[in-house]
Amino acid sequence: MKINILCVGRLKERYWREAADEYLKRLSGFAELTVTEIASEKGSDPLSASDIAIIRRREGARIASAISERDCVIALCVDGKEMPSEGFASLLQTAAAGGFGRIVFVIGGSVGLSDEVIKRANWRVSFSKMTFPHQMMRVILLEQLYRAFKIISGGSYHK
Repeated sequence: MKINILCVGRLKERYWREAADEYLKRLSGFAELTVTEIASEKGSDPLSASDIAIIRRREGARIASAISERDCVIALCVDGKEMPSEGFASLLQTAAAGGFGRIVFVIGGSVGLSDEVIKRANWRVSFSKMTFPHQMMRVILLEQLYRAFKIISGGSYHK
């Protein structure tokens, strides 16, 4: 199974990189997993509504250019479907069985995802109604992917 995590922004702090690397190492036995970082846009502080729209459009265009027609896109959005870890594992199995070239998880930047990216998504998933920094969300996603694969394989990690 091929999985790409497509995310806006980089992991700047060493502790985020180390956490992500640990889960990437653990996941290597389950899937061919890559991470693609998309450059984030800067804006004035505070951001105006027009700044937000411009940032979403520019980041969205970069995201869209990294997605192919054969990809199964799972967008992480606050208004997506919430589910327990077992449900996430089931979604992963469904996506894997769907005949797609790869599964692409999309993590937006600080202003979220463009409407075009959300519309392109096959599924929208929310890990919480809370807002998380994109660095933390990447690590949470990697951990949940690892947990999902352990659930699918009957491992004890989830218990």
